[in-house]
Amino acid sequence: MGTNADIFHQPLFFLFVGFSVLLTLGYFWGRRLNRRIYQSAFSDLVDIVKPDDQNFTNIGGAVGFHANLFVKKKGTPFSRVDATITLLPRHSWLYLPISKLIRKYDRLFITLYLKKPPAEEAHLIENKYSKFMGSKIENAHLMHHETVKWKNIDFHLYYTSREMLEKMRAFIKKNPDPGIIRHIALVPEQKKGFVFMIPKPDQVARYFSPIYHWLPSVLKP
Repeated sequence: MGTNADIFHQPLFFLFVGFSVLLTLGYFWGRRLNRRIYQSAFSDLVDIVKPDDQNFTNIGGAVGFHANLFVKKKGTPFSRVDATITLLPRHSWLYLPISKLIRKYDRLFITLYLKKPPAEEAHLIENKYSKFMGSKIENAHLMHHETVKWKNIDFHLYYTSREMLEKMRAFIKKNPDPGIIRHIALVPEQKKGFVFMIPKPDQVARYFSPIYHWLPSVLKP
């Protein structure tokens, strides 16, 4: 009959201990990486928006965070910028593979509240992202559509007027690399602009800043 001491000589015991240590190390590594991603993203947004007031909220442990950036300055076309970031569960190595299959990647949703509405509804959306659940464009059938290459990546461009088409083409030409951008949307009825990105450390400012400074050019006079 075995004793308790015999347990410590069993291969399965050492395998269990090793696996537990690995999961523990993965937990701290994942939390640290997720913290770096969201802090970098929100820091970039603050640097660009330069809000007069701001509020940050944890909405999902190590995987969900929200920011409200309030702009009170006169003369700016923006009144507020909200951002929600949802991250892969890197701290949970058992669930991470499943999450990557379902969600694919981290997500940064940015909503820009505008003092004046955009001149018309328009969308620039990456082809693969357009097929994901929740990315459907409701009024697509009411707009003109064409597919454009943005650094060899297929994007769908939806617009109503020739003027908007040229403005969006000019934006692409001036910014030849979409980088982490997957969707830019202008919605006049809501007086909002929307941007969807795949957040990566030290890259949000690089790709969001051109959009932020371009948006005033497509608003109603």
